[in-house]
Amino acid sequence: MSEVAREAKVSAETMKPVEIERRPEIEKPGDVLAGDQDKLQDVLLDELLDERLGSRQPAAKPNLDGLAPLPEFLSFSPPLMGEEEKEAVVEALLSGWLTTGPRAEKFERAMAEHLGADGALAVSSCTAALHLAMRVLDIGPGQAVITTPLTFVSTAQAAIYEGARPFLADVSPDTGNLDPDKIEEFIELKCRPGSDGRPVHKDTDLVISALVPVHYGGHPADLAGIWKIALKHRLHVVEDAAHAIGSEYGGLPIGHQGLVPKDAIGSGLKNLGCFSFYATKNITTGEGGLLTSSDPALLERAKKLSAYGISDARRLWGRYAPQVSWAYDVAEPGFKYNITDIQAAIGLVQISRLKEFISQRCQRAKIWLEALAPLSNLAQTPSTRAGSKTSWHIFPLRIRPENLAISRDDIISSLRRLNIGTSVMFIPIHYHSFYRAKLGYEAGDFPIAEDFFLREISLPLSPASKLPSIKDAANILHELLIRHAKEYRL
Repeated sequence: MSEVAREAKVSAETMKPVEIERRPEIEKPGDVLAGDQDKLQDVLLDELLDERLGSRQPAAKPNLDGLAPLPEFLSFSPPLMGEEEKEAVVEALLSGWLTTGPRAEKFERAMAEHLGADGALAVSSCTAALHLAMRVLDIGPGQAVITTPLTFVSTAQAAIYEGARPFLADVSPDTGNLDPDKIEEFIELKCRPGSDGRPVHKDTDLVISALVPVHYGGHPADLAGIWKIALKHRLHVVEDAAHAIGSEYGGLPIGHQGLVPKDAIGSGLKNLGCFSFYATKNITTGEGGLLTSSDPALLERAKKLSAYGISDARRLWGRYAPQVSWAYDVAEPGFKYNITDIQAAIGLVQISRLKEFISQRCQRAKIWLEALAPLSNLAQTPSTRAGSKTSWHIFPLRIRPENLAISRDDIISSLRRLNIGTSVMFIPIHYHSFYRAKLGYEAGDFPIAEDFFLREISLPLSPASKLPSIKDAANILHELLIRHAKEYRL
């Protein structure tokens, strides 16, 4: 029996031979027909990956013989809606008030209570929450933040919206979260102490003003390590908690005021949390987000900014009541970032079901773990650190390409042919052309994040997906990995 088969606890006969063929040469961007934007983007990413990986290695043609597709397509992350949500929306529609109003305020109170936050502001997206966080902290030109390369672009772009620069630091190999040691390394090597105690980037003279950790996949970031650095260097902490509704750190929900260290209270350092209610998230309002803070002045300013800067725009619904003035004032130009009562009506039902949703996600994660953990030589399943509870927003499997005869992308396309939807989270920030061209980043700058991305496949966990479908999908992936294991390096 081969070493691979023995480690995988399967018979050598199960290790079916695969046909090896070399990938065709990719086209150059100039060869792509004008207007074929998707193909052009694929070529550009291919070239970047070639730069990262070196020359293409021979790859196997996937062997799907005998693998039956699922009867219906297993979508990656559909929302779970029911009669309660439907009834809540109809009630809102018939109430006579559709935009931001009493339901939005009720939703904010419900979210603050659930998270243990002093206050919460419901907005149109997590991106809006991140942008508002930058604005109310007065982070702008001449300043910078430090965040992770392994995130969606909005994390970095929120600072850019305000004229600030995002600097990147690499991630921890076990969780994919921003690594406090890498932050400290960046500050020590790339920065000098500023007059007010904050680091100043040596090459650009930009003042580092905030850390922006992401709770990747729902696994909490190392908040103790993050805050240790924040206190040492006088930095605000803005948490991108888009994945973290239902996550806990030290026994408290992400966003809880108790997670802010006592030394930070009264120090002038601020903590804001930014959550997402996008359609794929653990609870959804279709589109939507939330900003939390223990500082009422910051939230009050954000509230005005979320509605053009109008002094009482969040109480607009009351202005049309008897004996209420129509007058208003704009003291600071703002944005159109409000959430509607229709969205909030959905959110109120969804937050009441969160415990149920997280339980179902845990069930689905357990199925994937049981199917794939025995194949540790072929794929790496996600782990959870002590003291942390993941919301299982995603299940980030990482293949071990050195032990497989097909690529990550071949696995994804094979699963799609077998009616199993997946995703990849995320293309690292510095792989995007804007950040390469404007901020000078290159492939190879953040090797841990890049390795994570190049091996990662996000597997379906949605409570809307039936358990038998998840079990069948897990068995298919198990078999797909087994039959494409290789005994020697090609």
